[in-house]
Amino acid sequence: MELKRKRCLYCGSIIHGRSDKKFCDDKCRSSHNNQHKDEVVDEVKSIQYIQKANRKILMMVLKDGVESVKVPKERLSQMGFNFKYHTHHFAHSPNKFFWFNFDYGILDYWDGWVLVVRDMGEGYLENLKRIGGDL
Repeated sequence: MELKRKRCLYCGSIIHGRSDKKFCDDKCRSSHNNQHKDEVVDEVKSIQYIQKANRKILMMVLKDGVESVKVPKERLSQMGFNFKYHTHHFAHSPNKFFWFNFDYGILDYWDGWVLVVRDMGEGYLENLKRIGGDL
């Protein structure tokens, strides 16, 4: 009967020792784990980059001193806004949400338009919700 030799998951060399070993040494184990960690970190960094770019676009649309502005959704798309990613949301009503990228957010308004707002601190969104009624 021929024994099947286990191979290191990182370098592929034959493993000696315990039957449940996965790596030939600590260097291979560490390198393997770091490689997988880097893949996850890179994905998170790319999403954070998109969220920061979205924030920058909303910041450009919402000029200093203006609390909210209505803009065509198409304009945000042309500026490179990615509607897929956001950091958090706030329920304006049971079926309407503000989608935020950090402190700047959008609310689907009507017929291809969005309302762009900046969260001005504690209670601001609740006040906007009370004042805004049915947007």
